[in-house]
Amino acid sequence: MILTNCAACAAPLDHDAPRCVRCKTRYCNSTCQHDHWRRGHKQICKKIHRGGNAEQYHADKEYKAVVAVAVEACAEDTKGQTCYICTEALHWKTKESIVRGCACRGTAGFAHVSCLAEQATILRKEAEENNLDDKACNERWARWEVCSLCEQNYHDVVFCALGWACWKTYVDRPETKGVRRSAMTHLGNGLSAVGNYADALFVQEAELSLEQRIGTSEEFMLIMQNNIANTYQNLGRLDKTLLTRRDVCFGYMRIKGEKHRASLMVANNYAASLKDQNRFDEVKSLLRKRIPMARRVLGETDIATLTMRWQYAEAEYRDVRATLGDLREAATTLEETERTARRVLGNSHPTTRGMECHLQNARAALSTREGTPP
Repeated sequence: MILTNCAACAAPLDHDAPRCVRCKTRYCNSTCQHDHWRRGHKQICKKIHRGGNAEQYHADKEYKAVVAVAVEACAEDTKGQTCYICTEALHWKTKESIVRGCACRGTAGFAHVSCLAEQATILRKEAEENNLDDKACNERWARWEVCSLCEQNYHDVVFCALGWACWKTYVDRPETKGVRRSAMTHLGNGLSAVGNYADALFVQEAELSLEQRIGTSEEFMLIMQNNIANTYQNLGRLDKTLLTRRDVCFGYMRIKGEKHRASLMVANNYAASLKDQNRFDEVKSLLRKRIPMARRVLGETDIATLTMRWQYAEAEYRDVRATLGDLREAATTLEETERTARRVLGNSHPTTRGMECHLQNARAALSTREGTPP
């Protein structure tokens, strides 16, 4: 985790909390530091210092652990394959095996997490050295989360492993540097991808505190608030989710306009929060206007367009007042979006799996209403 708690008593810490002089481990006060020293820190302090000090040492350790989990999870799919970057089965330095966690299929997309991380690091370094503009820098930064072959996001354990890889790469940068703050965002998203929501919230709140302290743009603050809202939802804190997503939705509309991709995506998130509280009329009212925009601006196969249509269909079939026509429309929409998601994102993508589940539910609701077996 981001080390913002006392190593001795786990109490939350201010950003300027006392640290071990040698390894920079953080404490509430000298009492906790002395207690921790006696309880074992004395034996590992030098080791932590040699590993780059507390934050770097911890990031490297967590990275190794999550890569092992990702490799094991992908083992069945990666048998007999080699990394498309280094062309080896085992990484020459880390000895890690390969993974695949994107929309690639067949013999494409197999890689070592270390190779993917090195590729993203090199691209970003070249952008910095050549003073490329923000657009070019952002495109290169996207390699931390988007496959260069299929151009779809990594997901699940591979995304989490890349989150830790990104954080360990940039953790030693000054707090004010954009790459370090973006790496913190990426780590929080990676933890969320594997359901580690409590730790994700911990990272996100640390990042928000940092940004508030040093000052940042309204857009970046909205990005962080949106990430926190997603984590609130996953933790079941639905009232806080709804309020935060509403503020983010209207914030993006104000600074980006309602047709911008980011505005459309956060509107979809707001609709999801309304749906979670069974406010289906408001969901449908919001998305009736946004779906045509998404189709025109983003295209029919964009993941944002697909998930908006999914949300609308779910609101239709779950509404207790749904007519037979509503249920038929919901089932048809989910059949179309699930088929498109399968083609574009692949069978194992979380969005595809989510649509499959809701398609079954919609068909069951329709069959019950029609009086026929599902």
